[in-house]
Amino acid sequence: MKRLQDKVAIVTGGSAGLGKAAVEKFAAEGAVVSIWDVNEEAGLAMLKVVEALGGKGEFRQVDVADHAKVNDAVEEVKNTFGRIDILINNAGITRDATLMKMEESQFDQVVAVNLKGVFNCGQAVAKVMVEQGSGSIVNTSSVVALYGNFGQSNYVATKAGVIGMTQVWARELGRKGVRVNAVAPGFIGTDMVLAMPEKIINMMEGKAPIGRLGKPEEIAAAYLFLASDEASYVHGAVLSVDGGLIS
Repeated sequence: MKRLQDKVAIVTGGSAGLGKAAVEKFAAEGAVVSIWDVNEEAGLAMLKVVEALGGKGEFRQVDVADHAKVNDAVEEVKNTFGRIDILINNAGITRDATLMKMEESQFDQVVAVNLKGVFNCGQAVAKVMVEQGSGSIVNTSSVVALYGNFGQSNYVATKAGVIGMTQVWARELGRKGVRVNAVAPGFIGTDMVLAMPEKIINMMEGKAPIGRLGKPEEIAAAYLFLASDEASYVHGAVLSVDGGLIS
């Protein structure tokens, strides 16, 4: 039996990077996957990948920072599939700059997607999950929320906020049948990271005692575990998947 057989899962930011890996893994494990992304072309291409794997799914063009559109999309997913079992709150952006050089717009954009977007999706989906009496929400934080990172005041603040929201939601939703956890990835070899200069990649590898970058599918495996019934007593946790990262 596949671990997510017939479960309905929303994956935000599902067309690239960690989201893409999660969509592929969830589809292979039998989930019906609603792929959310602002990039329509990439999202539709991801849907074809799901179908090629023999999976079921759909694509919705959703800006998670738009509260009304998120609520509409959640309602549409519920109406289409009858329920929502899993939310992977994965969508995120970076707009890096040092404190003294960061523009207000750079700060606001990252907060809108990485923090408010997580809130928007979590709030809308939680209402459905509470009504049905079950569900699993997995929020994507980052190890930089725990250690900080040069030039990322905005990103680090949002990822630390995600941990805080995860713990609040766990207190509020646990008795209503909804589990809430977070994953804190370390340095992961997504296409974006692998395009960086070699010296930067070497620096990231050197910070992990395991001696390499993580793989997107390793983060997807963490998402899968927390979303599945195998993690039925894991609640309010922050799972660091970082190769033993040294700050």
